[in-house]
This record gives sequence, structure tokens and C-alpha cells, in this order.
Amino acid sequence: MSYPPPAYPAVGDDARGRRPLRHLSPPLVVLAAAAFAGGVATGYITYLHRSPVLARHIPGTAAWPQQGVVAVVTCALFGYAFWRHRRTPGRPGEPLWLLSPVGKPAARRLARTIGSGLDGPSAAGRAVLALALAGLFLYGFYRAGDQVTGGLDPNFTVNSWGGPTYLGAMACHYLDLLVGMGAAAWLLHLILLPDPANAAPDTSARSHASPRPAELP
Repeated sequence: MSYPPPAYPAVGDDARGRRPLRHLSPPLVVLAAAAFAGGVATGYITYLHRSPVLARHIPGTAAWPQQGVVAVVTCALFGYAFWRHRRTPGRPGEPLWLLSPVGKPAARRLARTIGSGLDGPSAAGRAVLALALAGLFLYGFYRAGDQVTGGLDPNFTVNSWGGPTYLGAMACHYLDLLVGMGAAAWLLHLILLPDPANAAPDTSARSHASPRPAELP
């Protein structure tokens, strides 16, 4: 009589690859995917209504020198932020660093900040600013999707940064989106209220409780 082989818990690269995904926030991921899909649809509609007349390329509009400076500064800032992140001890329940803006901790912090908007003028201002930055971050996904299909129109890229080619315009526009979305995520990290899941446990009730009687020897 044969027996099935024993089942062991998943270890190694597969387990490590799935663990960060469990820390993502489904609502935030759905919002980001919906924004990207909306951008793809809008860009495709623009492409369908493209002009049959090809625009003339104007020299200098590609702005490759300016984009080169942006790329160098972005790489330097990214390297510094990654170095700082590596020096900070990780906490359980956190997604990968680049996925943290759509992680469950970010969702809890955003919900707490918006929920406290009625606590006073400063709290209301914080909530409004958080919503504006969150909208800017989501707009990055929309613009990224719009670039995918809208950029198929030659007139869409002929005089854009990185143009006149599709790949050049995609590279420059995605670099700009990375900078804008990164800045929005960093500002959100600064203004959002702390994650309630990391709050220290309330020991006031324990401290005011009547002491236990001493045990008899």
C-alpha cells in the first residue's frame, strides 16, 4: 500500500515571492488598476480619433539633455532612499519598499487620516491635503495607461519629450511619472497619521486595576 508524500510548508523563493503580495491593500490595488485601465481606454479613444495629417517634427522639442539631468538626479535620490531603507530594520506586515504606497499600512494610515477630518481645522486640512496627494498619485497610473495607447498616434509623440519615437516618449514620460508619483508618496508618508496597527497597547486600564493580593507563603 502506497502513501502520498508528506506535505511541507512552502519555503524558499516561492514563499518569499508570495509573502509581499499578502501585504498589499486590495482596495488600493483595485484603484490603481482601474486608473491605469481608464488611461488605456482614454488613450485608445484618442488614437482612434487621430488626425490623418502628420505634424512636422520641431528640432529641440525632445529635450533629451533635460531628461538626462532628471534621470541622473532620480537615480541618485533612489539610491540614497534605498540605502536608508536597507539601514532601517524591517517590520512584519509590510510590503516591498516600492509597493508600500499600495500596501495595507498605507491604506490604514489614509483611512485614519480621512476619518479624523472632523476633529478640527488642522485635521480637516490634513485630510484634504492627503486626498489631493492620493489623487495625484492615482493620476500617475492613469497617465501611464494613457501613454500606452495614446502614444501610438505619431502626432502624440512627434514633439513630446523623448520624441519623435514611441519608445523614447514612453521612457521620458514614465521617468517623469516616477518622479511625480514618488514625490506624492513621500509627502503622503510625511503627513498621514501613524498606522494604528503599530500603536502601543493601552496599559492605562491595567495600571488602574486593583493589585492582586499577595500569595500566602
